[in-house]
Amino acid sequence: MLDSNIAIYFLNGQLPPKTLDFILTIIESECNISVISKIELLGWQAHSAGEQENIQGFVNEAVIIHLDDEIVEKTIELRKLYKMQLPDAVIAATAIVYNFVLISRNDKDFHKIAELNYQNPFI
Repeated sequence: MLDSNIAIYFLNGQLPPKTLDFILTIIESECNISVISKIELLGWQAHSAGEQENIQGFVNEAVIIHLDDEIVEKTIELRKLYKMQLPDAVIAATAIVYNFVLISRNDKDFHKIAELNYQNPFI
């Protein structure tokens, strides 16, 4: 599952070649994102109409994982345990509930969650 920050790096052409290859394999197979990432990406102020179209196209091709009771309960647990921001807690909870590897560059928040399968593709 891709975090919003990785999608933004991808859409802006800011991924190193090795990381880009890795992310492309994910996108070409099945790109899962949390509904929070959809909100963040589509709420992001694009610099141009073309950039907005790229963002919309990316979101349209992704599998959006919506909130359900299990994700909500896991989000509450993570917020209590780790004092996380709500969007990051929802994203982490989604990855945990669906047993996804979360691909992100947010080491500060995600490294500390033992039950989260987390990978920073920049490392």
